[in-house]
Parts: sequence; structure tokens; C-alpha cells
Amino acid sequence: MALAQSSSLKKNNSLFMVKSFLMWTFTLAVCLLVVGFPMVVLMATVGALLSVILQSVMPISAVLLVAGSLIGLNVFAVIAGASILTFKGIHPTEVTWLSWLHGEVDNAHSSVYAACPLTCDLN
Repeated sequence: MALAQSSSLKKNNSLFMVKSFLMWTFTLAVCLLVVGFPMVVLMATVGALLSVILQSVMPISAVLLVAGSLIGLNVFAVIAGASILTFKGIHPTEVTWLSWLHGEVDNAHSSVYAACPLTCDLN
């Protein structure tokens, strides 16, 4: 009986870790694209300059090498960050600034429309 419960607990724990890893991967990828947009523009600029410099030195396609390296570096950074956060035991639902991820509404800001004093009391 105890063996069956421990097996079920390990299965649920591994499923929880996979779910946490996938949620962290999604969250970090979205943050990289949205919040890190200036960094992406900077990487593209440096990559373009690097490919022009490398094209004169290397006989292979420098654009393919630089683009593959930059994309691989970004993918590796997202997966490494998601792995570290998952193995530390931090789940995305525990993070307060990720309320947009699990559907919580921030009620600190409410919209007041200009026509509301005239029309809000009408039924």
C-alpha cells in the first residue's frame, strides 16, 4: 500500500515539474519577446555587423552561422532559466507579478469613462 502511494506521489511530482517547466518556458519566451525587445534589436544589430565582418574572413556562410548562434543562444537561455526555476521549486503561480499568467485580474486600476456620470444611473 505504501509503495503504491509513493509511486503515485512521484508520478504526480514529476507531472507537476513538467507542467512547471513548460509554464516557465512559455513565460520566459514571452518576456524575452515583449519586454526584451530592445535587447533583441541590439542583438540583431550586433549580429548583422558580425556577419559582415565574418563574411570577409570565413569562406562559409557567416549569416547562417551568426543567426544560428544567436537563435541557439536565446533558446538555451530560456530553457536554462526555466530549468533553474523549476528545480528550485518555484512555480509560476507563486510569483506575484505573473498574475496575467493564471487569470487573476488586478483591480487596482478601474476605468472611468467620460460618459459615465450621464449614463451610469440609467437602467
